[in-house]
Amino acid sequence: DLSKLKLKNPIIVSSTDGVGTKIEVANYLKKYGTIGIDLVAMCVNDIIVQGAKPIFFLDYIAINKLELNKVKKILKGIVTGCKLSDCSLVGGETAEMPGTYEKNKFDLAGFAVGVVEKKNLLTKNKIKPNDIILAVPSSGLHSNGFSLVRHILKRKKNASLPKEIKKELLKPTKIYVKELNKIIKKKLINGC
Repeated sequence: DLSKLKLKNPIIVSSTDGVGTKIEVANYLKKYGTIGIDLVAMCVNDIIVQGAKPIFFLDYIAINKLELNKVKKILKGIVTGCKLSDCSLVGGETAEMPGTYEKNKFDLAGFAVGVVEKKNLLTKNKIKPNDIILAVPSSGLHSNGFSLVRHILKRKKNASLPKEIKKELLKPTKIYVKELNKIIKKKLINGC
């Protein structure tokens, strides 16, 4: 119900994304608890940078054969990501697709929708000379660029990875919604 947001001129903003080859790292390490957070992060972070508040999220899981334990872990991460971004998980789809995906393989896609008051939409047009540029620290590697990580893992195939490295590789993409929302509400940001 958009009327609860009390916006005079609401603009809908949407995003769709996946986690890319980080899925293969999760498969390699057989750890699936954080990949759902990554999925939400990749979508809601694209919404918040436009000044919009994410309001709902949908997921799509395509898998060779339904492995309930794996899917539960992925979904738990998605629920956590939605809580961290203060948006509702309103639905999704799980597709069992033998023959399309190899054994133990799967893919994830996420879809997020947000809303913003039209005059508060962040666009490049609001950025001007002499604006201050600030950097926000990340949580580590985000769900981009994992092809290089996988290349390194393949070279170390028979070597066991230290626990700290495994933990770092699966650290979820930071969700910036709550922090940026505070700055956006105070109209202290021209672009993101």
